[in-house]
Amino acid sequence: MTAMSPAAAAVTAYIGIGANLGDASGQVQRAILQLGKLPDTSLDAQSSLFCTAPLDAGGDDYINAVARIKTRLDAHALLQGLQQIEQDFGRQRPYPNAPRTLDLDLLLYGQSTFADAVLTVPHPRMTQRAFVLIPLLQLDPFIVIPKQGPAHQFAPQVAHQAIRKI
Repeated sequence: MTAMSPAAAAVTAYIGIGANLGDASGQVQRAILQLGKLPDTSLDAQSSLFCTAPLDAGGDDYINAVARIKTRLDAHALLQGLQQIEQDFGRQRPYPNAPRTLDLDLLLYGQSTFADAVLTVPHPRMTQRAFVLIPLLQLDPFIVIPKQGPAHQFAPQVAHQAIRKI
């Protein structure tokens, strides 16, 4: 784990992780470890791995998880770090919702809410996806999504989406 500098207060952030190409399970597990190696960041907790069918796309089933980190990186620097990890794992973006070797999404960044040309926090579709909500609730059953309310209130809306703990 990377030691954090004392300059800025650490923020708790949640990262959605998914893969459906190659050794998806291994890639998700290795990506979780890489999160803790980002500068001024430590891995705090990780959910179980879950198998889910692709949503709004074709291809093989996904392996998904959520990690909780503590970081002193600002949200945009954290996003850059996540994108570098994706590139290191061979992520390509040939078209929207394409199968992927690794997908890392910044779901929550403390209690922050903002949107700009490159980043929206909280993640705009996190409440519509079982592969995000179920692992997130496993980590923190009482988590509140800023300006939206308790995450558990969205679970019934995604109950029809197939998800299996592995």
